[in-house]
Amino acid sequence: MKKVRLMLLMLFLSLQGMAQGNPDACLGTWLTGSKKGQIQIYKQGNNYFGKIVWLKEPNDPATGKPQTDTKNPDAQKAARPLLGLVNLRDFKYDGDNVWEDGKIYDPETGKEYSCKLKLTNANQLDVRGFVGVSLIGRTDTWVRVK
Repeated sequence: MKKVRLMLLMLFLSLQGMAQGNPDACLGTWLTGSKKGQIQIYKQGNNYFGKIVWLKEPNDPATGKPQTDTKNPDAQKAARPLLGLVNLRDFKYDGDNVWEDGKIYDPETGKEYSCKLKLTNANQLDVRGFVGVSLIGRTDTWVRVK
């Protein structure tokens, strides 16, 4: 009877571990839904962040100079380059391939939103930006870059 209980306990614990997923499964480089950029998601401490590592149009068509954060309402940040810009920050793994409590910055509008990430399969990440509650927002599907 002890062996049966022990085996059931081990089975339960292993199933619990599988249900939790892999906290680092989101790490890597992702092509945005618009295909205008690639974001590299990385871990710093216990939180997850993302930065722009590729742009379809890295240079401003008018000036030929690297694209900058011109839409940012903070004038001091408007001159910073978009390449290398951290636009995902402070995500925490919540289990079941979901990362929550983070923020996403949209350089096309200069606005920041609350955000949730959900890995739907090994190569697809749903990025949901919202104001207030997750029900009021927009989801963009990103694809892993191989």
